[in-house]
Amino acid sequence: MTVIHKQIISPEQVDFYKQNGYLLPHVPLFTPDKFEQLFNIFEEHLANRGDLRPDEMNNPHLKDDRLFEFLLAKEVIDVVEPLIGPNIGLWSSGFICKEPKTGKPTPWHEDSAYWEGRFNRFDDIVTIWLAIDEATKENGCMGVVPGTHANGFSEYEDMGTDHKIFNRQIKSDSINENDVVWFALKKGTYSLHDSRIIHGAYANTSNTRRTGYTMRYFNTDLVLDREHPNNQNKKIYHARGLNRGNNPLIYLK
Repeated sequence: MTVIHKQIISPEQVDFYKQNGYLLPHVPLFTPDKFEQLFNIFEEHLANRGDLRPDEMNNPHLKDDRLFEFLLAKEVIDVVEPLIGPNIGLWSSGFICKEPKTGKPTPWHEDSAYWEGRFNRFDDIVTIWLAIDEATKENGCMGVVPGTHANGFSEYEDMGTDHKIFNRQIKSDSINENDVVWFALKKGTYSLHDSRIIHGAYANTSNTRRTGYTMRYFNTDLVLDREHPNNQNKKIYHARGLNRGNNPLIYLK
């Protein structure tokens, strides 16, 4: 007998996400066999990352077509649709790995702040954070400040690092860590968060590795600014539905 793996996001969960800016379904995203395939692909990327740090493996799908099987999978897009609507594009993905004892903190930030000016608006952009390894507070799981997706852009300061992704952070006096909800996740389960929510993570002080695969999607009613310098060579992909924003989507199937 074939077991069909189906994701369901309830209306109550949608309401919670809209109000708080995040959701923790506490269920696997893929079947065990499919997750194992993705896990092995990640291990290949980690072993062959070259000069990149383990937490700098951004957009690996651009050099590994196998990842589209996961990024555009029906079970994934079915999770996203209730949150951002039926017209969906793939914006980005990334492996973020914190090695035991050496994995550094992820600064407090809003994903949307890295894309300021690139879209006409930043609602209806969601990130799935899939736990490749178990995530705990000790090994650097992500935390969010609920409700901050409605606050607009925060004030930032440079961090003075050469990190390829995280080189600035929200000013520290803007964060009350007593408000943070920490995303402890079992291997293979996932979280969802709005692109505008404030989030970050502690350093990995444990003896276990912590890795997540971020999978980001946007409502294609949003309009990409084609003239923005950072959009000139940006590759975005059709996942489902219409392209009412007339965005330069790549169609793979």
